[in-house]
Amino acid sequence: MPSAPPIDDAPDIRAAASAPGAPATAAAPRLEARDVDGIAWVRASGRWTAMALSSRSTWTALSGALQGMPAREDLGWDLRDIEPLDHIGAQLLWNHWGQAWPKRLVLEAPHQAVLDQCAQFTCSLPVEVPPTTAERLKTFAHLGTRLAIALRDFVRLIGQFALDIGTLVRAPHRGPWRDLSGQLYQFGATALPITALVGLLIGVVLAYLTSQQLRQYGAETFIVNILGLALVRELGPVLAAVLVAGRSGSAITAQIGVMRVTEELDAMRVMGIPHGFRLVMPRVLALAIAMPLISLWTSMSALLGGMIVADLSLGISPAFFLQALPRAVAMTNLWLALGKSAVFGIMIALVACHFGMRVQPNTESLGRRTTSSVVTSITVVILIDALFAVLFRGTGFR
Repeated sequence: MPSAPPIDDAPDIRAAASAPGAPATAAAPRLEARDVDGIAWVRASGRWTAMALSSRSTWTALSGALQGMPAREDLGWDLRDIEPLDHIGAQLLWNHWGQAWPKRLVLEAPHQAVLDQCAQFTCSLPVEVPPTTAERLKTFAHLGTRLAIALRDFVRLIGQFALDIGTLVRAPHRGPWRDLSGQLYQFGATALPITALVGLLIGVVLAYLTSQQLRQYGAETFIVNILGLALVRELGPVLAAVLVAGRSGSAITAQIGVMRVTEELDAMRVMGIPHGFRLVMPRVLALAIAMPLISLWTSMSALLGGMIVADLSLGISPAFFLQALPRAVAMTNLWLALGKSAVFGIMIALVACHFGMRVQPNTESLGRRTTSSVVTSITVVILIDALFAVLFRGTGFR
């Protein structure tokens, strides 16, 4: 530590810094900057203790005062009016000094003892060493291993589902029909209001934006072709699948994950109850049956919204809309949409069950797997839709 000038020889910072009529030492911690004999000095006064600095307003004011100090290396500090100074106040000063002693410092012996403790036991954060190429390759290899394990478990789940379907066909009286009916109601009937509302709004928006463009070219009647093909073939099934993935997919993962946390899955294994037959298969079959119906329901709601906007914006009557719709949209598009929706339902349920089975027995893993389930399900839906668009690109067009 640089040698501080003796107290008797130090300039009278207290007299120069104090305002006329102000007390020499205030209860609250304070900082005052003054120039004395051409040298910039900062006088600290008040109680620099944990109790005094516990107030939010005091801490904010003092932090602002420290930040407002002039950034000069030859700045002098006079700490003689601090009474008392504990380790919290000393740490605040030490951090402001950049964990180094200032060139000019005037203080009492007790204050210097506290600051010496801060200087001795305060350590800087370790410098983070960037990972080497070998470490990056090792991390990438571990990531590939985890992905391979996850893919293996998912393929195993699909295979087990196929075996469970065979068991159900051979012995239908042993099937979990009560679970299947409950899942059908939960995934299908309870999803009708939200899908109808979202489909109606999507139809209104799409019809309104389309009508603005068609009116410029006098092709108002083609709104039936655009809405019918877009909603029946693409937007209806995809929109329904995304809603079901966020609503039912997360519910499936959460249900199975909670069973993992509460050790119900372990109890089922001990009792000889197969997870795939009693948990996975009813949910997959329920979504495979419900998804085409929800997709059709969503498309109908969207067409209703588009028909209302076409009547209000373009003067196309609902009778003409319904009459022109079968001629504009071939029946093949409807069958393609229903088949695609069934595949959506199967994949959403399988992905949700897969992530539910991988939940660790803690709540943090439950939330993380549920989020991953929804994101993965939506991604799979979009990939399958793109695959169907490529495979059936020439089907359903007149």
